Amino acid sequence: MSTNEVDSVPGDNDRDTDGPTFADLGIDDRVLAAIADVGYESPSPIQAATIPPLLAGADVVGLAQTGTGKTAAFAIPILMGLDVSGKAPRALVLAPTRELAIQVAEAFGRYAAHIPGLHVLPIYGGQSYGVQLSGLRRGAHVVVGTPGRVIDHLEKGTLDLSQLQYLVLDEADEMLKMGFQEDVERILADTPQDKQVALFSATMPPAIRKISKQYLHDPVEITVKTKTTTNININQRWVQVSHQRKLDALTRILEVESFEAMIIFVRTKQGTEELAEKLRARGFSAAAINGDIAQNQRERTIGQLKSGALDILVATDVAARGLDVDRISHVVNYDIPHDTESYVHRIGRTGRAGRSGEALLFVAPRERHLLKAIERATRHPLTEMQLPSVEDVNAQRVTKFGDTITENLANPNLALFRKLIEDYEREHNIPLVDIAAALAVGSYDGDNFFMEPEPEPAERPQRERAPRERPARGFDDERGGSFTRTSGVELATYRISVGKRHRVVPGAIVGAIANEGGLRRSDFGHISIRPDHSLVELPADLSDETLEALRRTRISGVLIQLQLDQGAPQHRAFSRGPRTDRGAAKRGERRKPRS
Repeated sequence: MSTNEVDSVPGDNDRDTDGPTFADLGIDDRVLAAIADVGYESPSPIQAATIPPLLAGADVVGLAQTGTGKTAAFAIPILMGLDVSGKAPRALVLAPTRELAIQVAEAFGRYAAHIPGLHVLPIYGGQSYGVQLSGLRRGAHVVVGTPGRVIDHLEKGTLDLSQLQYLVLDEADEMLKMGFQEDVERILADTPQDKQVALFSATMPPAIRKISKQYLHDPVEITVKTKTTTNININQRWVQVSHQRKLDALTRILEVESFEAMIIFVRTKQGTEELAEKLRARGFSAAAINGDIAQNQRERTIGQLKSGALDILVATDVAARGLDVDRISHVVNYDIPHDTESYVHRIGRTGRAGRSGEALLFVAPRERHLLKAIERATRHPLTEMQLPSVEDVNAQRVTKFGDTITENLANPNLALFRKLIEDYEREHNIPLVDIAAALAVGSYDGDNFFMEPEPEPAERPQRERAPRERPARGFDDERGGSFTRTSGVELATYRISVGKRHRVVPGAIVGAIANEGGLRRSDFGHISIRPDHSLVELPADLSDETLEALRRTRISGVLIQLQLDQGAPQHRAFSRGPRTDRGAAKRGERRKPRS
């Protein structure tokens, strides 16, 4: 395997003005015309390093973060070599999420604008089979899909990969973290031996290295070294605010901060719906998108954001993947992300195409360590901001009230209403200022026109008994590996329906459950992998929505069906010490749970 390293500054619009042009890379006129239509002038480092070996027919392993331009790096050479005769798929791109699959399919469509007769089809869960079956019957030369839905079509016999020329694994490490390793390897095994393969990943864990050695032929490895991870056009600020004060803080910012469109990131699906509803109740134009939102509704909501019919989008990380809306001037991290990569992906939704953007980060006092981790990883210090005061908000409301009057004075219907008010004044002998005030009362809620300070939250009563102390512990199963819990939350033991016979590893369990349930890695306690199931310690107070989402989660293609473990009392589920360590009890007596 040959290895090349290139430097890059992530960002969809970063291009190396001192390097080669697209024409220098040997790209044909049809694709060059499409690239010019998109507005790219010169290739990004990953494109300049990847396109030549792919055009030469070599397999490629590209190690690059999201946002470096890797979609064009594999799409352009595929389009140049694609055989568009017949209807069978000639290229298959596997992506971990439906959002990324849609994004990649749209990119292929843009780059293929001047190639007549070429058809691109995204296939993913959440969309009806009818649409996908019709597309496959008509003919799709490029299929972009999620592993689960691709497997479904292979099992139904509706997807024929026998004539495949190209296979791309996009964000391969994410697919493995989400439990798709078995599906990916099955798809790879069902494809022709002489295909060309490109694998793109942000990291190179052992599982990715194994796939590369087994399924790629003498690949060229290209590593994009990141100089910095945030766009210099984005002004990044943070504010310290407790969890119970977040909504008040957000309301003040929305009232005082001038913005065009905004994405607010929260950690859970339920959180998106709750926050969007609360914002609408406060008069803001807000909507939620998350993994449970139907695709047609998602597309309609994003269309409203693009057109200006909607100003605020409340989203989870996964739901916002592939979102590209020029109007977005602000990104708010309502819930702080627990890894720096998510932070970079989130704020990358603004400051695009050379425009400036604003990124705001809410940080609770106990989350200051996460702020420091973000600053270290991005090598970019965030500026602390002070929340607008109640006086600032009220002054802004008065200003907006005056602006509304000024704007309406230019309304062509002003003469009509002036005559009606003059008639009312003569008939009732009421001063004009009182009439104007009465009209304003009809348009505004006078009782709530001025903001009042939020009351201090009542202190929670302290429990008399001493809290149960549990030192951070780990696990060690026959498969090897370890995991340590650092959180102090109360835990319960849950059972999931995957075990050693499914070849699961602790990392896959943590990744899948954290991703679908909106949990932090520090929320996990012991993990014990048994022959046909596993036991996982998670917070005891998981919401019903989180539990339902986790029951529908898949690891290695298997529904985990998470439920509380009924096999042993909670405090004994992972005990390994002798009975004397747990105290004595008379035979026949039921032991009281430890406090």
